[in-house]
Amino acid sequence: MEFELSEDQKAILDSVEALVARHAGAERAIALAAKAEYDGDFESALVEAGFFELGVEAGPLEAALMVEAAARGSAVAAVGARALVAPQVSEGQTLDGPVALARAGTDAPVRFGAHARYALVLDGDAARLVSLTAGDTSPVRSNFGFPMGRIDSSVLGGGEDLGPGSGDRLRRWWRVATAVETAGTLRAALDVTLRYVKERRQFGRAIGSFQGVQHRLAYAAVQAEGARWLALEAADLGAPEELSAVAAAYAAAAAKTVFDETHQFSGAMGFTREHDLHVSSMRLQALRLELGGVEAHRRAVALSRWPVS
Repeated sequence: MEFELSEDQKAILDSVEALVARHAGAERAIALAAKAEYDGDFESALVEAGFFELGVEAGPLEAALMVEAAARGSAVAAVGARALVAPQVSEGQTLDGPVALARAGTDAPVRFGAHARYALVLDGDAARLVSLTAGDTSPVRSNFGFPMGRIDSSVLGGGEDLGPGSGDRLRRWWRVATAVETAGTLRAALDVTLRYVKERRQFGRAIGSFQGVQHRLAYAAVQAEGARWLALEAADLGAPEELSAVAAAYAAAAAKTVFDETHQFSGAMGFTREHDLHVSSMRLQALRLELGGVEAHRRAVALSRWPVS
């Protein structure tokens, strides 16, 4: 994988970032969270610009760049599931509405569950595509920074079987999408914190001028950058088992580090609704739990290297 983006990739990223700047952002996320709403306007803007076809027409790396930009901009839309996971799992099929990712046999709350038109359901070695209607889902109050919802477990048992190997594809691409979203969210949390430490003064100087603060933020930035490139590499190479698990595991571990450090430097203010940090930091708490969290991802890495005979 090249570390420099091509001209086409730069153009895609610039266009997505322009849409994010106009339609998303922490302030909008806070306003939508107060009503537990989904950002249909932002999703419609992506649809009109043709960005949800990127995963099919350009490739998963281009789709991943879009997902990362949306996450960094605190968009309240299921961009990862719809743009990156669905086309790869359903072999090129694009879906015309929000998508939730869920596991069979449970009605645990999932991200975007109450607003999804479709659910991609992981059921062991199989994956199913389920169309959702009114009454299949219900909203769940949450502080995770995403609108959460519960999908009726009986509904998750139905739908269209996506064929042999679909469960493995869904699991691998779910991990990649989670890693990409986490990478964008890590950068958002650091962006907010860097602005804060440059403005917050103590002992007559900005706290960001202290070497101890700089060292810890530099380490957090290295973690975020590592998560980004591992996630993009996994997307570019087609979500191989080991790389997708490594990307997800690294991102989940980085999420804990960055959550702890950014809140340490923002103090109690970072936990308040008046401060933008909680939008991204609380999302990190949700993302690091996806698909069983860091322990499950690391177990998958080990099993991919040393399969049980």
